[in-house]
Amino acid sequence: MNSYILITGASSGIGEATALRLAQAKKSLILCARRKQRLDTLKKECLKQGALDVICLTMDVTKPAPLKTFLKQNPQIKVHSLINSAGLAQGTELIQSAKLSDWDAMIDTNIKGLLYTTRTVLEHIIAERGHIVNLGSVAGRLVYEGGAVYCATKFAVRAFNDGLRMDLKGTGVRVTNIEPGMVNTEFSLVRLGSKQKADAVYQDMMPLSATDIAESILWCLNQPVHVNIQELVIYPTDQASVGQVVRGEKSIKNIKLKK
Repeated sequence: MNSYILITGASSGIGEATALRLAQAKKSLILCARRKQRLDTLKKECLKQGALDVICLTMDVTKPAPLKTFLKQNPQIKVHSLINSAGLAQGTELIQSAKLSDWDAMIDTNIKGLLYTTRTVLEHIIAERGHIVNLGSVAGRLVYEGGAVYCATKFAVRAFNDGLRMDLKGTGVRVTNIEPGMVNTEFSLVRLGSKQKADAVYQDMMPLSATDIAESILWCLNQPVHVNIQELVIYPTDQASVGQVVRGEKSIKNIKLKK
């Protein structure tokens, strides 16, 4: 009976990087995302990188029916761990001028999608004494202008992570909240709708990469079973806090570091 790690939002960014890193660690994977073509391409690469098995599910996390059906029809497959990577930000407008559709998209994906997916596989993870990794954000710790609703969704992830850990005490299940700062993925492109604007977010500084976060996730998963990493806050060196970013000649990429 094979134990799998399920990754949502696997078609890009941190989800994709995590899939590739876990493939290199010779894990069996269930990859979930909306974009089938990207999943199919990622599956081939994961198998090439060393994954023992890769299953792709084309689905939206806000509608977990395909996952429920798949698990019911394939009782031989057990989900040991879950990486809740699906998430997005949309818009930077102030609350008084924001689009309600942007709010709905963020709340549905970042909160409800994470809740639904977790609940769908939780029976498996308890039986396997597995691990749940939630992708939060430093925006779940500090709020900034034009980001109130996105920040609220990541504060919700943080609260859910803590509550889930309490509810699962005694089961052997580990629960981790990964909270990155600036990571250069499709995040800003989706949020701002313009490649030029997205590129400007990371201009003249060195952000984190999706691979950096994937390495951190693997590290959490690889801790001994008696060790639970509750929260991991990860900033790039050039970002001191939310809204405090070093650029230009003082950026780490322009400084020759002494060993």
